[in-house]
Amino acid sequence: MTFHGKEVRVVLSAEATEEYNELNHIVGEELQRGITSSVHQSIFRSIERVKGWLKENPFVGDQVKKEQIPDYYSQKYGATNLWRIELSNYWRLIYAIQSNEVEIIDFVLDIMDHKKYNKVFGYKKK
Repeated sequence: MTFHGKEVRVVLSAEATEEYNELNHIVGEELQRGITSSVHQSIFRSIERVKGWLKENPFVGDQVKKEQIPDYYSQKYGATNLWRIELSNYWRLIYAIQSNEVEIIDFVLDIMDHKKYNKVFGYKKK
């Protein structure tokens, strides 16, 4: 797909790929056992849906304020911009946008549950 004349790619980090593959594996096993509706399937479908949205509009998520970008992402990926999208069951997809003259890359850094999201972003329970 293109956005403003540039090709758009969605690329998953090693961590995001690992989580995605694990969910895909669980969903596959559930489907083989005849389970057609589960939390895992809901999360996996929402990831697939979001990947499609990102290809249509790389800026579809909520931008994280610069001062709220966790050091983890800055240090590990050199992320200077960060975006988040809510998935089903309170999961989150975290991504950064990279661009050049030819293409836009939505680099998915993490796919995580709400507990891990709160920990990474430093949110505490009230």
